[in-house]
Amino acid sequence: MNQKLSNPATSAVDAFVNQVRTPSLEGAGGGRLIFAIDATASRQPTWDTACQLQVDMFQEAAAIGGLEVQLVYYRGSGECRASRWVSQPYHLAGLMERIHCRMGQTQIVRILEHARREAERTKVAALVFIGDANEDLLDEVAREAAALGRAGVPAFVFQEGSDEQVEQVFREIAMLTHGAYGRFDTGAAAQLRELLRAVAAFAAGGLKAKGLAA
Repeated sequence: MNQKLSNPATSAVDAFVNQVRTPSLEGAGGGRLIFAIDATASRQPTWDTACQLQVDMFQEAAAIGGLEVQLVYYRGSGECRASRWVSQPYHLAGLMERIHCRMGQTQIVRILEHARREAERTKVAALVFIGDANEDLLDEVAREAAALGRAGVPAFVFQEGSDEQVEQVFREIAMLTHGAYGRFDTGAAAQLRELLRAVAAFAAGGLKAKGLAA
């Protein structure tokens, strides 16, 4: 049965989409966004959807002033990799096509650490993360999320599945970074595409996202 981005879980996401639609974007030029994905074995069923959604997001960003995206993923036994920054949809699609899901544990702390380090080098407008589990230590996740928030990088965290403990962790990340939390499954493709386009507009245009976490 298809599901949509639901309330109240996505009230902050809905607010963000509505906010992007109405005010004028602040500033001009491109932005930088990190798109991080759990590529462990449990994500395989939705991998193709994630690939297409990211290309759609990139195309939307190009229409409003451009966007540089870095793809980060983890999988297997301690593997966590980041691409170079890319600004063309076909480059992004090519990167995604070469990644295959593998069994392994989550590495959310490493994703947050990486985003913070990138933000220390150059301005990063936002982090988007899609995952379905958390096996990292909760204190470490909270510490790194708080540090990312202090670095000015909001995290837009999407949960596949309905595990309540995972939801609690993902909501905490969103809150500590002044981002937003939402649900993701294969039936929510259209809704998530709209949200990712809004995030792209935010990253490329500089619209503020303070106070959006549910």
